[in-house]
Amino acid sequence: MNKLLVAAILGLAFSGSALAQAELAKQKNCLACHAVDHKVVGPAYKDVAAKYANDPGAAARLAKKVREGGTGVWGKIPMPANKQVSEAEADSLVKWVLSLK
Repeated sequence: MNKLLVAAILGLAFSGSALAQAELAKQKNCLACHAVDHKVVGPAYKDVAAKYANDPGAAARLAKKVREGGTGVWGKIPMPANKQVSEAEADSLVKWVLSLK
C-alpha cells in the first residue's frame, strides 16, 4: 500500500497528535501484529486500553513491555522485544494506545 493511501486511511481514523502516534506505530512495525479495533497476532489497541483503563501503573509497565517484550497476558504468543523503539517512543505509543476508546 502506498504511503499516501496509508496516511489517508490513518487520517480518517485519527486527528492531531494521534495521527503522529499512529504513524509512529506504523514506522516501528507495531501494526504488523496489532490493529486499533481488532485482534491481529496481538490484541487490538482498544482492548488494551479497556483492560488497563483503571490501572495507574499500566503506562510504565506497558512501555517497558514494548521495548523488552513479554508473554502470558494475552495468550501464549509472545510479544517480541522492540529495541528499535526508544523509551520516549514507547512512552508516546503507550500513551496513545491507552487513550483509545
